[in-house]
Amino acid sequence: MTVSVEISYYPLSGNFIPPIRNFIDKINQYEGLKVVTNGMSTQIFGEYSLVMNALTTEIRKAMELPHSVFVMKIVNADLSD
Repeated sequence: MTVSVEISYYPLSGNFIPPIRNFIDKINQYEGLKVVTNGMSTQIFGEYSLVMNALTTEIRKAMELPHSVFVMKIVNADLSD
């Protein structure tokens, strides 16, 4: 099953840009995912298990920082076009 995910990351600290950039850079390293980023969110498209495994790994790493917030929408369709 192919999914589309829209995710926004809000590190609640004064220096919030580096963690966001790091999260996006890490997600971009996963093969088999299409990643589109804009000023408000990041969209990730791909096979369900690939997308969810990548998100599980990278969200866990990001949550090691204090007070990290993620907002995510998941659709069971490829909306990349």
